[in-house]
Amino acid sequence: MDEVIIDTNIVIWYFSQPSLPTSSAQTAITDASSDGSIYVTTITIVELTYLVEKNKIPVDVLTALKNALDETSSSFQLIELTREISEALNQIPRSTVPDMPDRIIAATALHLDLPLITSDDDIRKLNNIQTIW
Repeated sequence: MDEVIIDTNIVIWYFSQPSLPTSSAQTAITDASSDGSIYVTTITIVELTYLVEKNKIPVDVLTALKNALDETSSSFQLIELTREISEALNQIPRSTVPDMPDRIIAATALHLDLPLITSDDDIRKLNNIQTIW
């Protein structure tokens, strides 16, 4: 798998711990980092900023992500929120995924037709996107 999207919780794990809790998630990120791209949505940066402000995560996580996104040789790539992604939100039921940032991340995966690495139980209930955990 050479292209994946990662959820905010995966960004936190990736930049704060040496490995992810599941081998399938770790393998997908390792493969994408060596052969392709790891996509991060802009809403993830917003969520991380909020978590830093609330002292829920260390600022180092946000800094490390920004540095990875700024490095030209990095496999990390930023996906901006577009009109097409916002229109894909109607295919991510609020009754299944109630949190708006999670819906935006899922809609991004749906729109781009890429697998999403996430531990979020609600997102993993969706049948219209491929999740890895």
